[in-house]
Amino acid sequence: MSPASTGASTSVDAVSPVRSSDSASDSRMAPGGPGYRRMSFALFLAGVATFALLYSTQALLPLISGEFGVAASEASWTVAAATGGLALFVLPMSALSERFGRRTVMTASLAVAVSVGLLVPFAPSIGALVVLRAVQGAALAGLPAAATAYLAEEVRPKALVTAIGLFVAGNSVGGMSGRVITGWVAQEWGWRVAVGVIGAIAVACAVAFRLLLPAPKHFRPGSLRPRVLLGTVRDHLSDPLLRRLYAIGALFMTVFGGVYTVIGYRLTEAPFSLPQGIVGSIFLVYLVGTVSASTAGRLVGRLGRRGALYLAGGTTAAGLLLSLADSLPLVLLGLVLITAGFFAGHAVASSAVSKTATRGRAQASALYQSAYYVGSSAGSTVGAMAFHSGGWAGTVGVGLLAVLAVLGVVTITVLGSRAAQVAARRQLVAAH
Repeated sequence: MSPASTGASTSVDAVSPVRSSDSASDSRMAPGGPGYRRMSFALFLAGVATFALLYSTQALLPLISGEFGVAASEASWTVAAATGGLALFVLPMSALSERFGRRTVMTASLAVAVSVGLLVPFAPSIGALVVLRAVQGAALAGLPAAATAYLAEEVRPKALVTAIGLFVAGNSVGGMSGRVITGWVAQEWGWRVAVGVIGAIAVACAVAFRLLLPAPKHFRPGSLRPRVLLGTVRDHLSDPLLRRLYAIGALFMTVFGGVYTVIGYRLTEAPFSLPQGIVGSIFLVYLVGTVSASTAGRLVGRLGRRGALYLAGGTTAAGLLLSLADSLPLVLLGLVLITAGFFAGHAVASSAVSKTATRGRAQASALYQSAYYVGSSAGSTVGAMAFHSGGWAGTVGVGLLAVLAVLGVVTITVLGSRAAQVAARRQLVAAH
């Protein structure tokens, strides 16, 4: 992320090993090079498993509400507990990855999460289900921050946005396939069998991930001392650019979490009254997110990061407004735009965090992921509450407020960048 586009200090490039220019002597992975395809596919599968598990109950909330006799706002905790557990544990897990290695922590994280996933279908009550989902989210916390740190260390800088985009694309495929599969399976055999199937798929993804991911070559173990960790976190939180990127991730996810937690209720009610299988198939629009995330690098190349974020926010807002219609085609088009805008914005912001942090990259990524999933939990809960009190228009209103906040944060960053440029020019003139 260049100083001109972010407001970052112009001295950063001089000290960051990740930002050095690509050369023949650079042993990090690059497209077409040894190990790159295996690495990309392994992390893609990890992304599939993460989102499939994390949101496995989201498309099933109407069925869960029916079985346990609870309202949408209560059933939504099966989603919010998982994302909240991830948000709470992502920083400690990132610290473990600094000490024991990215691949080790990611492997352990997936192993525990898929094990819990096989227990979820047997939850005897809504309370037990929420607890299991919280544990599952906490287990998954080791994956996202360690994955982006792994990429920042093992992939050449020019390929970083594309590599992270592919990981995010795996998220979108996992989110889509999980919801589509659970929708159709649940229609025939109930929500318990549906989440069991997702658990089995996640087991296969976890095994393939461990077999395919290349061993890291550039990882250097860090310290687990609390003072060192707290110092690194304090440094990251004192960086204005990183704080803005964290806010952008949280706000985008607030929109996305709210929309996709509530959409099942809207589509199963009048005027649509769709069956559960068709509602699950609605999540095929996640394929749009796969494309927008994987092409985020090219988008940044054309528009710059701030331009890409403006476009992502504007696309999301347009989708929210379209979704207010009582026409199913327009609602679907709205979901397409929301999904495309969200995944593009997320890929751009998360890759910017990895490039901005000059040390403690796992902690920098962990703070982003924590903010991101706090946004998901907030969106799921507040979006469901807004739907309960104001219908779909209430959920859309919450989303629009979050998008406006995103655009405001990007604008503040642009203004800060311009102010920094003006100050630099004045200093240059004064020096002469």
